[in-house]
This record gives sequence, structure tokens and C-alpha cells, in this order.
Amino acid sequence: MDDRTEVLRKTRQLLQLYQSGKLGGSTMPEDSNPGFPRGSKENYTYFTLPMALNYQRNSYKLWEAAAATSSDPATADVFDIASAARMPEEILQEKLTCYNLALQRNKQPAIWQTLCRTFHEAYGDEVRNLFEEQGRSVKRIKACMSAQKKRFPYLSGNKIMNYWLYVMEKYTDMVFVDRWELTVAPDTHIIQASEKLGVISPEERASSKVQETVARAWEVILSGTELCPIDVHTPLWLWSRSGFAETVE
Repeated sequence: MDDRTEVLRKTRQLLQLYQSGKLGGSTMPEDSNPGFPRGSKENYTYFTLPMALNYQRNSYKLWEAAAATSSDPATADVFDIASAARMPEEILQEKLTCYNLALQRNKQPAIWQTLCRTFHEAYGDEVRNLFEEQGRSVKRIKACMSAQKKRFPYLSGNKIMNYWLYVMEKYTDMVFVDRWELTVAPDTHIIQASEKLGVISPEERASSKVQETVARAWEVILSGTELCPIDVHTPLWLWSRSGFAETVE
């Protein structure tokens, strides 16, 4: 890692660029949504289920497909937890692949249905009941899901889980009591931007443990500041996606 003071200075400059709308656009993938009320059951479900399918694919295409699926009366019931939990396998497959929300015909509908069954059987069809049970604590929610990975397929993965909780905070009315426990979600763009800022070295980027290294490095850099690690996620992501069009010096 470069000098922490210098990295912090560049990070604050990047945040200013983001706040002034200069990072190549401010539209995030999740902005494709039906506009449910922030605190509604439907909104919590909408921003949860597709997240488990968000791997090795274009996030913008994923959420465009989610919005189309949710808006079509013929497919919208896949977002009804109780209905999807007991839906016949073939029907669920047809509905989830109709708009390419699921790209893998067998695996991804199975992931979707497993999540629905978990929320149906253990949380009364309410995603928010999981949060309430764990006292709206990020640390406790992570621990709970990590201990039951089979019940929360893919959603309990460290990268996706952190980003999902960030999306919950941004797009629903959820307020966590310990939001500082949200780390950056180190996908390709976050890793590239972290290297560009000197947070990690080229050697660290090439390591198989680069995700853990990036997450920990940002925790150290922002410790004792007014910023939480997740606060830098969107600016870093947009900056990398724009090809580092704006210069940070």
C-alpha cells in the first residue's frame, strides 16, 4: 500500500468527483427497478433474489432482466416468495429464463427457489424479518448467513453479501446499527481502482487472495475517518468502469 495519507487524499478527491457527477455517469445497475415503496415487502424481495444470480455476468443486463420479469404479470410471481417456494421446477425455469434473468436453466432457478424456501419457512416470507431477528446488525446478519450457506446460496458469499447489504441500505428503508461492518465488495472494477490508487500492488492484484486483501486494506485506510469502506464502493466502481477517464493526482 502507498502512504495512507496520500491514498486518503486521492480517495477524497475521487469522492468529490463522484459527488459532482464527473465519473462517467452515475447510473448504477440496480437503478433498473419497478419503483416499489422503499419499505415494502416487494421492494426488499426485489433487491434480494436477483443478487444471488449476480456472478460472472453484466450487472446492468441482470437488473434490466429483473425489472422486465417483475413488470410482466406472466412472470412477476417469481418475486412472490411463497409462490416461488412451491412453484413447479419447470414453470419456475420458464419464468426466470423468459427475460434472461436466469442464464443457467437448472442451476439458477434452483438457487432462486432455495432462497425463497428459506425466507418462506424461516422468516414468514419477509426478507426484513431476517434483519429484525439479527437486530439490524450487519455483523450478526453476516454471521447468521455464513453459518447457513446452503440455505442462502451465493447470497452468503462474502463479496455478494456485502454488496447486497449495501444495496439494502441504499434502495430500501433499512438502517443498520453497525454499517461500518460493510466492507467494499471487491469485484473486478473495485480491484482495478484500488490498484490505480495504490491501495494494493500489482503483485497483490495477481494473488488468489486479492479480494480479501482489498477489503482489509480499505478497512485500514478508512479507520478513524468519517468514511465507512462501503462509502467508496460506487465511486471506485464508476471510476474503473469509465476507464479512469477522470484523473486523480
